[in-house]
Amino acid sequence: MKFQSIPMNSKIYILSLVLFTLCSCERIKNKTQDTINAGGEAVGQSATEFAEGISEGIDKTLEAKIKLSPNLKEKGLSTGKYEITDNPLGGNDNLLTLYLIFDKGFNDILRVKVFDKNGLETGRAKLEVKGIKGDANYFDFTFGERVEIEARSLIVVE
Repeated sequence: MKFQSIPMNSKIYILSLVLFTLCSCERIKNKTQDTINAGGEAVGQSATEFAEGISEGIDKTLEAKIKLSPNLKEKGLSTGKYEITDNPLGGNDNLLTLYLIFDKGFNDILRVKVFDKNGLETGRAKLEVKGIKGDANYFDFTFGERVEIEARSLIVVE
């Protein structure tokens, strides 16, 4: 049977059916791709948030804790950010840079003790600290070369 022998109405129906099928396939393909992209984006976002949560949890678990004595709090002293680094003069993780905030005028010697995760004292440092009311600044507490402020240490400022 030749295509020329098919009546004109049938040709129109066949042509319409072919066009409809092609359009439907293209539409299905686009919808499927959109769904895959949206799902992949959601999975990627969830995975990123999960990884960030793990990282933050590890950081919080491993970071050292700073504890300010009640006496210093009464004198208007509080702490902010801190950093533990290697002392340029020698040693590993034995330099504590501590941000101190002065709610009152302050002029005294601060003593810092470091305790490991088992509660054993591992080092001491002291520094004369001066600050006026409303002031804040970073102060470096240098520990001995053999002192290493470890993860989960307790740092007590007195």
